[in-house]
Amino acid sequence: MNHLQDTTTLHNGVKMPWFGLGVFKVEDGDEVYQSVKSAIKLGYKSIDTAAVYKNEEGVGRAIKDSGIARDELFVTTKVWNADQGYDTTLAAFEESLKKLQLDYVDLYLIHWPVEGKYKDTWRALETLYKEKKVRAIGVSNFQIHHLKDVMASAEIMPMVNQVEYHPRLTQQELLNFCKENNIQMEAWSPLMQGELLNHPVLTEIAERYNKSTAQIILRWDLQNGVVTIPKSVKEDRIQSNAAIFDFELSMDDMQKISSLNEDKRIGPDPDHFDF
Repeated sequence: MNHLQDTTTLHNGVKMPWFGLGVFKVEDGDEVYQSVKSAIKLGYKSIDTAAVYKNEEGVGRAIKDSGIARDELFVTTKVWNADQGYDTTLAAFEESLKKLQLDYVDLYLIHWPVEGKYKDTWRALETLYKEKKVRAIGVSNFQIHHLKDVMASAEIMPMVNQVEYHPRLTQQELLNFCKENNIQMEAWSPLMQGELLNHPVLTEIAERYNKSTAQIILRWDLQNGVVTIPKSVKEDRIQSNAAIFDFELSMDDMQKISSLNEDKRIGPDPDHFDF
């Protein structure tokens, strides 16, 4: 992991960038368009959106106008809870594809484990994968028991699990399970929506490395083998977030950061979420 374009290889051989841009809560239209355009201009290859973010159209327009060849980019989107189920997922995917103005997406995820529906949704993702409309399929916000449930009847095993992950929520057991089962873990809200940026332990480490607190956290993600997609709409922050490939955290500092874990979530608990 020495470069913004460095990739991890998913269990089906597809290469996924370690680092990308997330667009959660970024407004459709000019805001998301400029954010994605800036990221691609700065060398980002991975863009992560979702149907429920309601900004797929702006993301698609920015990709189209970027001038970058489609096969050089890695685009992720997700099926929302209300659209889960076999036929409804297939229809939702076509809608996302149309909004993104793409022929395929690189990664399609089930956004949340909706009880009684996510297994049918997974079958739909397998169909899309077999039809080569997606290059990789995975899940988001799945706990170990959800993953085991899907895997028990799956023809194709999940390739990615995107979850809330930051120094206050290290999810070590889940990370270990994913690694053991060749599922790439990916972090959303890696900076805990800014709540960790003034943490004394992190600011002390940041000063020693002459880096920002955000850069320290994002580097910690990568060194733990977790793909990460911080969100920003400011070009200077998008650039700064990616300046994490010219240093390495020591094992001691990695452990110090991990020891901040409190199993504290900023988003919903997947086991107690009102779907």
